[in-house]
Amino acid sequence: MPLTFRKSFRILPGVRLNINRKSWSITTGGKHGPRHTRSSTGSRTTSMNLPGPFGWRKTRRG
Repeated sequence: MPLTFRKSFRILPGVRLNINRKSWSITTGGKHGPRHTRSSTGSRTTSMNLPGPFGWRKTRRG
């Protein structure tokens, strides 16, 4: 089993800094409504929780 590292810090209300072994990212947004994530590797993700066990995610690379 490989060893992993992931840490998330709340910078401001609705803004998080996420750090893992190879990159970091900034996430804005909250529980209600869309979340936008920008990664140091260049990917941009928009995601949103939907009613019930459903969710939506769209990722754009570099």
